[in-house]
Amino acid sequence: MIRDTSMGSRIFDTLNILFLSAFALLTVLPFLYIIAGSFASEKQLATEAFFVIPKEVSLDSYRYILSSNTIPRSALVSIGVTLFGTFVNLFFTVTMAYPLSKKRLPGRNGIINMVIFTMIFSGGLIPTFLVVKGMGLLDRYASLILPIAISPFNLIVVKSFFQEMPEELEESAIIDGCSRYGVLWRIVLPLSMPVLAAVGLFYAVGHWNSFFSALIYLSSPKKWPLQVILRQMVMLAQFTAANMDSFDSDFVRPPEQSIKMAVIVLSVVPILFVYPFIQRHFTKGVMIGAIKG
Repeated sequence: MIRDTSMGSRIFDTLNILFLSAFALLTVLPFLYIIAGSFASEKQLATEAFFVIPKEVSLDSYRYILSSNTIPRSALVSIGVTLFGTFVNLFFTVTMAYPLSKKRLPGRNGIINMVIFTMIFSGGLIPTFLVVKGMGLLDRYASLILPIAISPFNLIVVKSFFQEMPEELEESAIIDGCSRYGVLWRIVLPLSMPVLAAVGLFYAVGHWNSFFSALIYLSSPKKWPLQVILRQMVMLAQFTAANMDSFDSDFVRPPEQSIKMAVIVLSVVPILFVYPFIQRHFTKGVMIGAIKG
């Protein structure tokens, strides 16, 4: 491949690099401010609109959050719900998307239309609550997983990926004596790692960040995931800061603003640690799975 080395091409490449670098910097700076603010003092947060390096490093926010004995338990709940929920999501998504990717499936178009219909219209909060209650899932971890077992958008993406696979691969496997389940497990899934990694990350982030479902369906505070506990701490810090006059003079005021930023950091860091391990599959899966419907 011959590269264009003309003056116009070099100018375009330079401007393109500068523009993309500036855009990347704009996306990173807010997160750097959040990290710096979580370690900064309340005085610096109140007097400076933006900074990326705190003048005085303070761990008061993290001490306040991690001082609660409910944090380890709620973190384990969030990890368990995220891992098991993502497995359930991928299992049902794959087992539904694979048959729908076959044009010879009877009633295929009708089922796909119903899936697309759910992308536009939903039952709403109250009907969903009644369904969860009727199934006996209230105050159970299953209420955080089963109602969202399949995402219609992710289902369409995985179906589109399966449709792009050559039929000859499956036909040759069947000729060699492989069953339909064997074809899915031994042929289709190994070749689908890019789209499964992308969809799995979408599901995992959704489970990890979810707190509203836990507030509605889980009545026992011992079963609350990490996001709910962190939300309660932010609300408590806001209430305490707004009612300082009712406390004793020896009471130490919690750093309200830095607590909010520390909560954001603690919520995002686990996903940031996971993403580098699946980045290669994630990027490829998003590009391939969304090409055709």
